[in-house]
Amino acid sequence: MEENFQGEEFAGVIKFTPPLYKQRYQFVKDLVEKYKPKKVADLGCADCRLLWMLKFCSCIEVLAGLDISASVMKAKMHTLSPLPFDYLQPSERSLTVTLHHGSVAHKDPCMLGFDLVTCIELIEHLEESELQKFPEVVFGFMAPSIVVISTPNSEFNPLLPGVVLHRHPDHKFEWNQEQFQSWALEAARCYDYSVEFTGVGHPPKGMENVGFCTQIGVFVRKHPQTGGSVQYEKPTEAVYKTVFKAVYPSLKDEKYLRNAVVSEVLFIAQNIKHHLMPKPEEYDDDPERESEFQPSVNCFSDYLEKLVVDKAMEPFVSGNEVYIPLATIFSFPKVNQLCGTFEKLCKLIAGKVPLSSDGSAVVFNTEHENE
Repeated sequence: MEENFQGEEFAGVIKFTPPLYKQRYQFVKDLVEKYKPKKVADLGCADCRLLWMLKFCSCIEVLAGLDISASVMKAKMHTLSPLPFDYLQPSERSLTVTLHHGSVAHKDPCMLGFDLVTCIELIEHLEESELQKFPEVVFGFMAPSIVVISTPNSEFNPLLPGVVLHRHPDHKFEWNQEQFQSWALEAARCYDYSVEFTGVGHPPKGMENVGFCTQIGVFVRKHPQTGGSVQYEKPTEAVYKTVFKAVYPSLKDEKYLRNAVVSEVLFIAQNIKHHLMPKPEEYDDDPERESEFQPSVNCFSDYLEKLVVDKAMEPFVSGNEVYIPLATIFSFPKVNQLCGTFEKLCKLIAGKVPLSSDGSAVVFNTEHENE
């Protein structure tokens, strides 16, 4: 009960470990790992920290953020851009991250089709008119499978030093447990959702009735959304402004897949060639130089002995040329996994890898290699 709370209640000192915002984000991440949504939107994304954490979840293919403050998003949106490593090692999944500037009180078709929508510490920042429109926008219009809403629990405020009315000067209200649950249950009833209540930030021992510091409602849609059940007219024009978009390199994109396959084919072929070629004379008396190649050569030697059961798959040397059959290379697990079929392997490396005249083998000319 107290694993994330440290405090001296009589001294008015409250400290959460990990910090409360990290606990909220971890709650969302755990939910993502449980339900495996492909498309996730964070409303009120602010500095994009939650989106940054979620981009590492392998099930997610589309991430979107929405906030009323474009400047706050722009200050941190660079953290959502692909890194050089993402281009060197493209992921098997596709990932697109988009940030929109706009209000949660407005409907925009770019927010349709999401599996999970998160509203972390958002509703308490809304004006009364915005809060009245919020349920229709999120539950009625967007209608995702799951909605997560977190908000401060005002009953916890007396335990927090320095809090007189609200925890943040921009908060328009802060609800106690009964108020939040009453609002959430009504929204769930109106839009055919179920809702469960929980939270993060445990109260001190003996004060359990105060509830969590942050209260959370997890809404799950009872029935799948169908075209016939939609009772509103979806807008055809966008009202949000897109301020950022990043498309991550992915092996689902043939350009990146081709690069990965060509790299792997050449790597395997070069190692097999080293296994077949006689050791250059100048290295005969250099045990250190020999040891550089030994682990990789031994590895490929052992694998080739197990692999080559068909004469047609056996690499060979003819004069100054080394031939490594594509059938042998295709048998290596990573190449097989990347390509799926032998025909696709041939298609992806065409024009990118030196092949024999009949296209059945990778060929290297070694005539000038040791000069």
